[in-house]
Amino acid sequence: MFILDQTNSIANNFLAELRDVAIQNDRLKFRKNLERLGEVMAYEVSKALHFIDCDVNTPLGNKRSKLILEQPILIAVLRAALPFYNGFLNYFDQADSGFIGAYRNEGGNQDEGVEIEYLYQATPDINDKNLILIDPMLASGKSVLKTIENLLLIGKPKVIHIVSVIAAPEGVKLINESIKIPYQLWIGSLDECLNDRSYIIPGLGDAGDLCFGNKV
Repeated sequence: MFILDQTNSIANNFLAELRDVAIQNDRLKFRKNLERLGEVMAYEVSKALHFIDCDVNTPLGNKRSKLILEQPILIAVLRAALPFYNGFLNYFDQADSGFIGAYRNEGGNQDEGVEIEYLYQATPDINDKNLILIDPMLASGKSVLKTIENLLLIGKPKVIHIVSVIAAPEGVKLINESIKIPYQLWIGSLDECLNDRSYIIPGLGDAGDLCFGNKV
């Protein structure tokens, strides 16, 4: 499991600004910091992809370079993932993309834990592909797990790279116990725990609301 903030870098500034209640009032800056972190995480994930040697012709000669063998498929979980996903798309600019509509049912039986509604899925062919599953908050892990279960109904990827900005140990534990196909976890910051409503502590609040406004 890769955890970005275990190494000092400018990305820690972006993470801190996402959490800061004073800076969160600037919706544009919140989205921009998510996009920046998407770019940083895309760079890190790219190191795990396969590369091939290629010759690049310059105006003055030839240069042997290593280029990505195959673009990954980007899968964004709506709606909070959109700015984070844009950061990935800035770097994997030739990648195919898929979109998932999954959200927590706030009216469900809280005694049974958070319930996930899964309403929409549109993806390209995922067979034998590198998937990058993009969801900024890995809380209980149930939405990621349900997304993967539904994706596996239409194909079998080579490996799934699960990328989040902030994660809770409970979600990481569920992923590690439940997913039986090759995967890697990429996390910006691993926080303390979930509260009784399955929100990450200290977290940053509701990322979707902070990006786009309160939902009703």
